[in-house]
Amino acid sequence: MTQTQRLTLDQAYELALKALRSNGFSAEHADAVAQNVTAGERDGCASHGLYRVLGCVSSLLAGKVSADARPTLLDQAPAILRVDAHDAFSLLAYRTALPAFVEKVRTNGIAALAINHCVHYSALWADIEPLTDQGLVALACTPSHAWVTPAGGSRPLFGTNPIAFGWPRPQRPPFIFDMATSAAARGEIELHRRAGTPLPPGWGIDQQGKPSTDAQSVLQGAMLTFGGHKGSALAAMVELLAGPLIGDMTSKESLAYDRQTGSSPYGGELIIAMDPDRFLGPDKVAHLARAEALFADMSEQGARIPGERRFQQRQYSEQHGVTIPQALYEEIAALCR
Repeated sequence: MTQTQRLTLDQAYELALKALRSNGFSAEHADAVAQNVTAGERDGCASHGLYRVLGCVSSLLAGKVSADARPTLLDQAPAILRVDAHDAFSLLAYRTALPAFVEKVRTNGIAALAINHCVHYSALWADIEPLTDQGLVALACTPSHAWVTPAGGSRPLFGTNPIAFGWPRPQRPPFIFDMATSAAARGEIELHRRAGTPLPPGWGIDQQGKPSTDAQSVLQGAMLTFGGHKGSALAAMVELLAGPLIGDMTSKESLAYDRQTGSSPYGGELIIAMDPDRFLGPDKVAHLARAEALFADMSEQGARIPGERRFQQRQYSEQHGVTIPQALYEEIAALCR
């Protein structure tokens, strides 16, 4: 039986923070990353939880992420804001840009935020939730490294290319989904490799293009999109929206930039937010009630509302803390000096 370590949320944050600070990240960047990975672990997203501290430190040691760059804002157009992360993780850039971005959304009814020249490892729901908390509807996407073959192909070209969407709900958690356009997140396959467990069928192929359930073989071969050609088309859309459209890298370019260091993806992220107040005016309450009727109809059939399980896990973790593999705890603790 796998040995585990239980941590309070404060202990999880402090463990991540100490590991990051010990290896040279500035206080601001270390706090942003530690808050993010703790939130992932808290919400039951182990693939984007404390495990990611290892990759953050290895990316820094490989010279592929800045430890202390300060983001800079560019007011590109009335409804477009850019923030340059200057080769640092996206999280501090987003945190820095958020107030000005929300102001643009309130002013125009809809606005876009482009995060450029950033290293990206984090779950997109963490970028969506601060917007739904303010009553906004939001959509985000980002490329990654070329790990995924297009439908009908046999070589990696796309990233896992996640898409996240959020809809605010009165007096209850927001409707939020965050999904890779690949059959699974890269982190999920990494966790299977670490645990020595087989992958579900349909997640990937080996270097010869044959279906495989061996995590290491898929990591060396290629991941598959979800839904065949449908997921493939969405993955291509993400490449274009959060690559050339915002003047940043595609997944293929990101992997070439990595130079086989195994670091986190480098490139951009696009976030679009909409204000129901500006779209609907005095009719907002009536139309948001229609949205609630849709959610009620989903639940009535026994369907799970996206995000529900994550918020339920959050409530549990806030009371009972989180449990991680002992081996992972020791790896992170070894980074602390």
